[in-house]
Formats: sequence, C-alpha cells, structure tokens
Amino acid sequence: MRMYDLIMKKRNGEALTAEEIHYMIDGYTKGEIPDYQMSAFTMAVYFRGMNEEETYHLTMEMANSGELLDLSDIPGIKVDKHSTGGVGDKTSLAVMPLLASFGLKSAKMSGRGLGHTGGTVDKLESFTGFHTEISMDQFMDQVKNVGISIIGQTKDLAPADKKLYALRDVTATVENISLIASSIMSKKLAAGASVILLDVKTGSGAFMKTKEDSESLAREMVKIGKNAGRTMIAVISDMNQPLGNAVGNALEVKEAIATLNGEGPADFTKLVYEIVSEFLIKTGIADTKENAFSMIDEKIRNKEGLEKLAQFVKAQGGNAEEVYHPELLPKAEYVMEIRTEKEGYISRIQCEEIGICSMMLGGGREKKEDLIDPAVGIVLTKKVGNYVKNGDVLALMHYNSAEHIPPLNAVKRFLNAYEFSNEKPDELPLIHGIID
Repeated sequence: MRMYDLIMKKRNGEALTAEEIHYMIDGYTKGEIPDYQMSAFTMAVYFRGMNEEETYHLTMEMANSGELLDLSDIPGIKVDKHSTGGVGDKTSLAVMPLLASFGLKSAKMSGRGLGHTGGTVDKLESFTGFHTEISMDQFMDQVKNVGISIIGQTKDLAPADKKLYALRDVTATVENISLIASSIMSKKLAAGASVILLDVKTGSGAFMKTKEDSESLAREMVKIGKNAGRTMIAVISDMNQPLGNAVGNALEVKEAIATLNGEGPADFTKLVYEIVSEFLIKTGIADTKENAFSMIDEKIRNKEGLEKLAQFVKAQGGNAEEVYHPELLPKAEYVMEIRTEKEGYISRIQCEEIGICSMMLGGGREKKEDLIDPAVGIVLTKKVGNYVKNGDVLALMHYNSAEHIPPLNAVKRFLNAYEFSNEKPDELPLIHGIID
C-alpha cells in the first residue's frame, strides 16, 4: 500500500476502505508518512469530501491512535459536553457543576482560546491557584469524588488528531465538515463518556456561519457517536451576538457564578437550562422538559450547583472563596463606558468583532504563545433589539494600560460592530434546533 495511491484515489473522488485509512493514520502518527503527502490528502478531502463510513473510520483511527480513557471504575453515568466555540461562551462553567449536582460524572478535556473565541481552560485559570495540569490518577479520583474535573488535552489523547489539525491549520484545509467532525469526535470518544452533548454554534461569531452548515456538522458528529455506541445530542445555538453580556475570562467566570446564583442574563440562563435538561432526559433523571427545568430550579435555589463549582475549583488548587465572593477574582484597573453616537434599534452585532476587541485588550490570543490578562474584557449593556439614543452606554470596557486608556482601535472596532435601524428587528432565536 502506498500513500501516493491513496492521495490519487481521493483526488479522483473514490472512497477509501477502513484498511487504507488505518494505514494512512497509523503511518502519519508514527512519522512514516510525511507532512507534504498528508497535506495533499487533506486538500483532496477538502474538495472531494468523505462519505459517512470513511468519516467514521477516520474518527476511530484518530481516537485509537493514543490513550483511551477507561472510566469504568467511576460509578454513575459519565457525560461530556463540547462547544464548537464562540464569543462569551462560558456555558461549561455553569453546566458541568449542575450536572455534577445531579450525580452525573464529567471527565472533561477542554482547550484554550485562540483568536476571537475563548477557551474554558483560560477562564478557569482566572481562579487564583487553579491548574489544569494534574496527574491522570488525580483526574480520575476527582471525577469519582467531586463529579467533575476539567483539564487540557493530554499529549497521549488522540495524538493523530493533534498532529493532523496543526497541519490543516497551516494548509487552508480546516473548513471541511468530515475533517472537523472527525477531529472533534475523536477526542470525545477517546475521553470515554457514554452520553455526549454537542453545542454547535451558528452565526457571525461561530466557526460555522450558516444554520445549514451547523446542522450538517451536528448531524455528522451525531452519526459518528451513534455508530460508536454513544448516546448523542446536538443543540444548534445562536452566536449572532455574544452569549450573555460578559466577554473576557474573569468577567465570564463572574457571569457563570451569577447564573448559578439565579442571577444570570436571560439568554445565557436559558441555554444552560436547555443543555442540562437534555442531559437529564437522556440519562433518565427527568422524563419531560418541564420536570427537568423544575429540578434545575431547585438545584439553583439550594446552591448545589454553586457548591459543586467551589468543590471543583478547590480540588484543582483554586481559591474556592472566589466562587462565593467573585469580587475577589481578577479585576481590571480601568473601566471605560463606550457610548454610541447613533440612535435607533440595534439591528445587528458583528459578533466576531466583539471577540476580537476583547483579544486586543489582552483577553485572548492571536498566537498560541500570547499571554492572557484574565481581568480584561467587555460587558455589554445593550444587545440586538434594544433601542438606544445618542450618548447611551453600549458597553463597559475593562482594561489595563500604562497609558490609562484602552487601545483606541479596539474602541473604534467595537463601535463599528454595531448596526442600527429605525424599526425593531425580529428577536434572534437562541436555539435553532436539537438533533438526537
């Protein structure tokens, strides 16, 4: 078998067999197949695509290329959640503690932010002393005893995906549904959960800009998971404006804490309830959405979700007092009101631009080696559908600057992200669909 022949076969639009995909991924992981041949193959896939069977075999080969987490010693139902990423997406910080309060177990591996999207690991490191580099024994014990642990992806988990994604990132072959789906699902399957929920974002701040593309990706991933014997749910959620009001690491942590106290913004709270209720129904804890919502209400009223977050933070070296007193979390030295010079209904917010503004303040990375300032970011005070007058405050910009002023290009970019109209726009749907 030769890699040359597999490249030609895919270039001509033919499907590869399971044996051919095994040969290719095994050889590439071991360094026997060079980058230039694999990049030729991914470009062929970009243009020719892969069928359902090929995508499944590619996913399983990448999942099996390294360590597979064995969660069988952990009692209870093991669950996992994945978001395709967006602006202000702090959902895991509220969802996972609530799931743990119901006795569900979450052994979760999350990533860092890059570009306009935030990363769960970066947000968690806003807690003083919190660290994600813990031993696998500690990781497993914590899931067993606390119900939740979140760490960064280990080098031994799906190494073929890590190597292949780095190649796709620099060869303009990221945006292919089969390659995206297999990349995400290889890590989820290797992490060992039996119930997996995918929060697939759609809109201007999401990786998938259209509802149709988001649904196609969701269906592809659900099929892969089902073929691998997992219980799957995909929620298509809106990212045409930031989720909640806060964008920036410590600011988003504070908003997640507020939500666990029953005081979060309406859209973020609604998404948390939707995701948790789907898990409760799929695991048999609740039989209807109404029942599930009532049970979540109770967990928030009696602070069980908040207490689970505190236990989780403490177990990974963080200061649990910051959960109960979020004013202790990192705080920017300066806060500036961003005022509009226009009047009318906010008809659109270019969501990706808001994420870029936060990155320019130091709240995100343009390059992987960039350092993050956990205190900076933006808190929106007006969103789509709100009516504003000249001089009204659109947002509060939190920044640290030797010049005592935020980067002026960030302020200008933020203001340019807002569009206005004379008539009130239709309300943006938060949930575009659920696939299971």
